[in-house]
Amino acid sequence: MSTLTSAFDWLTTGASWRGGEGIATRLGQHLMLTGASVGIACAVALPVGIGLGHVGRGGTLAINISNAGRAVPTFAVLVLLAIGPLGIGDTTTVVALTLFAIAPLVTNSYIGMREVDPGAKEAARGMGMSGVQVLRRVELPLALPMILLGLRLAAVQVVATATIAALIGGGGLGRFVVDGLANNHRDQVVGGAILVAALALLVEGALIALSRLLPAAARPASCPR
Repeated sequence: MSTLTSAFDWLTTGASWRGGEGIATRLGQHLMLTGASVGIACAVALPVGIGLGHVGRGGTLAINISNAGRAVPTFAVLVLLAIGPLGIGDTTTVVALTLFAIAPLVTNSYIGMREVDPGAKEAARGMGMSGVQVLRRVELPLALPMILLGLRLAAVQVVATATIAALIGGGGLGRFVVDGLANNHRDQVVGGAILVAALALLVEGALIALSRLLPAAARPASCPR
């Protein structure tokens, strides 16, 4: 029996989905890691990117700093955090993934704000809108497609990268890959990889669908990756 066939059998067997170490449990853990990391990254990065884009100052420095962080391998960050006060486990994973997700969110939110048509902002000011009103009613709606693109990139990258959480004792779908390699269960290794890929595609598809719900005036002609 081929490894791929064995992986398919493992994925479609009910017993594989049940229990504390089953697919359903690991999938829930993976989603929790992803949701927590992306949520915290949004809370940190979006105000920075939007604020700098609105005032038009300091954005280049912020983007360079965040992009420099992307050059550091996530696994290296995980190891450094694991040997520190945080130790091993999901908390360390969330911190590392949050740092990883910040760069695309800061970059895209800043670019989205800077690409808003200056004429639209001037027209809004001419109508008597305050700076806050211009930000809320004009800039943010027009920058939203680019902000959502940054969210999409961050979410998909975190879904894929969260797999390495298992290397430091974390949960998630990566446990099937790590434990499968340790125990020579190739069906679990391949099955775990398939699950991670499928989840990443589902997350991306959901965020693409969300972007298509935007009003036509705020939707970009194309959203390059």
